[in-house]
Amino acid sequence: MSSRTVRALALAATVLLSATALTACSGDDDKASAGGEASAIRLGYFPNITHAPALVGVNKGFFQEALGNTKLEGKTFNAGPAAIEALFSGAIDAAYLGPNPAINAWAQSKGTGLKIIAGSTSGGAGLVVKPGINGAADLKGKKIATPQLGNTQDVALRSWLKQNGLNADQQGGGDVSVLPQDNATSLQAFAQGAIDGAWVPEPNLSRMIIESKGKLLVNEKDLWPGGQFVTTHLIVSQDFLKKYPVTVTKLLQGHLKSLDYIKNDPAGAQQAANAQLAALTGKPLKDDVLASAFKNMEFTADPIASSLFTSAKHAEDVGLLKPVDLTGIYDLGPLNDLLKAGGQQPVSDAATAS
Repeated sequence: MSSRTVRALALAATVLLSATALTACSGDDDKASAGGEASAIRLGYFPNITHAPALVGVNKGFFQEALGNTKLEGKTFNAGPAAIEALFSGAIDAAYLGPNPAINAWAQSKGTGLKIIAGSTSGGAGLVVKPGINGAADLKGKKIATPQLGNTQDVALRSWLKQNGLNADQQGGGDVSVLPQDNATSLQAFAQGAIDGAWVPEPNLSRMIIESKGKLLVNEKDLWPGGQFVTTHLIVSQDFLKKYPVTVTKLLQGHLKSLDYIKNDPAGAQQAANAQLAALTGKPLKDDVLASAFKNMEFTADPIASSLFTSAKHAEDVGLLKPVDLTGIYDLGPLNDLLKAGGQQPVSDAATAS
């Protein structure tokens, strides 16, 4: 993106924000300031490289710069279901998370709990196993970890196992014992030989391969058309969106700035993401792990909506979701306004790929 385009985007966004402010209700909530803006926004994200736009945006100050007087309060989680619990309890207002927790939350709230407002990450997940495991049949009787029951990687693993004639129940039984555990635990368990593999997001996928001599049995992007599927997107609670539309638009500005930075300065983005990881976990990633993780992902504002609807079908097929109507789960209007203002193509919420 040229500097002229960036200036045009900033100017057009200012106009958009001004127009939104005129129509927004200010209300009397104690978090509100004038014209549909909140005094603070609590943003959830994970200390994973699949959440690089969040890591970079926080570290480089892109969110806070865009938000202006609205204070950014970051909160981290291990997996999507925990972030959704926080959203429903009012502990956070927006979050980066995967498709299946968003789908579950939509179903649980009967379409009132959240809106998906932007894409973030495609790819960056898969099944790492011990050497000697060469196919699905070799997994019978083995222990495989996922980050949390019902999270995006958990659904992906269970769906893949079923497609390969293997079953796994929610109690850890069946042909394959699926053990939901936090990412740090699964990383240690794999290194110690306590589990036989894990379907995990980056950077754990690369860490298990590089540090523990694991083998990539399934790169999840190989299972999707064109190698694209939503790993992470940006959601916001519907209540917050209704009360503070200007703040949400400003959050999206910060998100787009982060995506633009990752695209135009990959080395700087890796450094910023790693610095934020170090601040959150106390330990930065090694350079080879960092480079491997970034290489395995694409960062995009496109939510790749068709893959969300397919993920919902996968969750239904493995008994983790009842049939649900996802009509209305997206609100891409504010994002597309910003994209068009910057001379970029709008993104789609269509259930099928064009």
